[in-house]
Amino acid sequence: MQTTINHAEIQEPALSKFLFADTRFAWFWLIVRLYVGWQWLEAGWAKLHNPVWVGAKAGTAITGFLNGALQKTTGPHPDVSGWYGVFVQNFALHHTVVFSYLVTYGEVLVGVALILGVLTGIAAFFGAFMNLNYLFAGTVSVNPLLALLGLFLILAWRTAGWYGLDRYLLPALGTPWQAGKIFKS
Repeated sequence: MQTTINHAEIQEPALSKFLFADTRFAWFWLIVRLYVGWQWLEAGWAKLHNPVWVGAKAGTAITGFLNGALQKTTGPHPDVSGWYGVFVQNFALHHTVVFSYLVTYGEVLVGVALILGVLTGIAAFFGAFMNLNYLFAGTVSVNPLLALLGLFLILAWRTAGWYGLDRYLLPALGTPWQAGKIFKS
């Protein structure tokens, strides 16, 4: 007995195609990308030149940040979820120097990649991941906006780097489902 599997391909709506896949809208993603990239670069650059983040006292600043997050796990309506508090208490606080360097260099690398338009979707993913972790730790500030913009840049990965190095890099590298020029035999 042979089973036939039916499938359907649902077309992408025209508005979605225009916003996230049409190079005519790439100018908009350039503006978003430069803004988000600058925010990351500025934050990371300040940490890079601060000894409590990178250097002799690395881990000091992040220890204070994480202890502040732990204080927000109590009360009737805590700002930090219990599960994230467990992560902070049992893992992050035991590796503060590593996290201090990861945060600092992660912010700088995400900023540079977004400004230059290099692997924009991947850079935006890691930026949004950091924003979500800051939000989980109870820090609001600019994080919701950057997380939202990062998610949009992830969706627009095909064109967000069009006015950047991705315009040349992505066709050369390809994607996991389609080999680029340098990987074709």
